[in-house]
Parts: sequence; C-alpha cells; structure tokens
Amino acid sequence: MFLGVFFLARITGDPSRLYLPLNATAQNRADFMRESGLDKPLLQQFVDYLQGLVHLDLGTSLRTGEAASSMALRAFPATMQLAILTMVLAIVGAVIIGSWAALRPNGIGDRVANFMAMVAASVPDFWLALMGILLFSVTLGWLPTSGAGGPAYWVLPVATLVVRPLGVLTQVVRGSMVAALSEPYVKLARAKGASETRVVTHHALRNVAAPALTVAGDLAVSLINGAVVVETIFGWPGIGKLMIDSILGRDFAVLQAAVLLTALSIFALNIVIDICYGLLDVRVRSTSKVA
Repeated sequence: MFLGVFFLARITGDPSRLYLPLNATAQNRADFMRESGLDKPLLQQFVDYLQGLVHLDLGTSLRTGEAASSMALRAFPATMQLAILTMVLAIVGAVIIGSWAALRPNGIGDRVANFMAMVAASVPDFWLALMGILLFSVTLGWLPTSGAGGPAYWVLPVATLVVRPLGVLTQVVRGSMVAALSEPYVKLARAKGASETRVVTHHALRNVAAPALTVAGDLAVSLINGAVVVETIFGWPGIGKLMIDSILGRDFAVLQAAVLLTALSIFALNIVIDICYGLLDVRVRSTSKVA
C-alpha cells in the first residue's frame, strides 16, 4: 500500500508548477525540486523515505513547511471523534431496532424494519450528504453546510455516516436475535416467567453481541477509510480531507503520513476487535487455550 501511494502520488504532476509563480524560470523550478528532494530518481526518493521512517521523520509539508507527521496527528482526532460517535449511535440504534423486529418475525414491524435497513445499507454516502445539504442547509437553512464547530456542525456529517452502518447492523442483530430467541435456554427462561425484556437483554443479547461486534469492527474500519468523501463534502477537518488536500496540492509527505497513520489505526482497531470478540465469546477463549 505504501509503495503504491508513494509512486502513484508522484505521477499527479510537478509540484513546482503549483508552488512557484507562473513566470518562474526553469532554474527556479530546478532549485525548488532540489531543495524538496524531488529531483532524485524515484527509487532513491523511496529509499530516503524509508530511512526517514526509521527515525520517525515523515518529511515536511510543501504547503506549510510544517512536519508532515504533526499535520496528520492534528487532523486524525477529528476523524476518530466522527467515527466513534457514528458507531455508538449505529450500534445502539441497531440493537434497539433489530431486537424489536426479532420479537415478532415476519410481522409488519419486522418487514418494515428489514426494508428500511436494506435501503439504509444501500444509499451512497455522497448522495445522502448532498441531499442533506440541499434540504437542511440550502432549502430550510437549519444547519451549516460545512465546517466544524458547535453541535449543529456535527448533525449532517454524523447523520450521513450513520445510515449505512445502522442498516447493516440492524440486519445482523435481527438475524442473530431471531436465532437466539429460538434456543432452548431462552424457552426455559420464558417458562420460568422471565419477561420479554429480560429474555432479550439478559439471555439473547450476549450471543448476538459477538457477530454484531465483528461486523461493527469492519464497518468502523470502512468509516475511517471512507470518511474521505464525507469530510471533503462537509469541509470536516479530519484525516480524509487532509488526504484530498494533499493530493490536490501534490504535498507528497503529508499524504504519506496520513495514509501511514490511517493504516496503523486500522491495524490497532483490528487487534482491539479480536480481544473484545474473545471476551464476549467463550468458545474463542477455549480454542485459544487449547491451541
């Protein structure tokens, strides 16, 4: 991945044509490329990048002169805050809607929930974002079109990102809950007089949590990766927007730092998901002990 980003970024064009005046001479451009280390052969530039990476030096931004790592680290929390809030809302909503739909399989409520979940899982993020801006910002004037600030600035980005995870997780929770509610231990709990609320929350939900967590982890990874479009549309100052700005500005060092930080966060997230899955599912822990 890093290899592809490194070499593909450099075919976007000559940075000196962006950062120098139109009347800059050929010597001015050559001096700029030499000072930026971009006059060397691509293979040598890659070796220099790897050497800097060993010393935690990811290069300097051509736009600002700031360390690329600092710019990526400053933008990353905004993306994580957006992703965390989105996933919390999606998980809570999916548990409530999926559990409610599973109580009466094939009933009207179940069919409506299934239909809405399929629609939500299929709607493209970019279309939803543009429609949200058109309706709530341009037409009604209730919400800002872009930027970051108070609670109003969070509504459209979070609402756009939460729709697809909510739809997917609702389907997963509903399917797992239907299977769990038909298990013998659930029937025994009902025979003992347990209420439907207690049956769902104390007996069935624990078995539903493991598969839902796996899917939620995949969705969280896709959120971090896919926030590029939504952050760009809403002008959200996160890592996705930083990547787009770096591509447009041919700021190679910042782009590489942003991609590296995103990859490391996804790697760490996968480890956390595996640990949580083991804590929720006794069979995973038992298999690990046997191995």
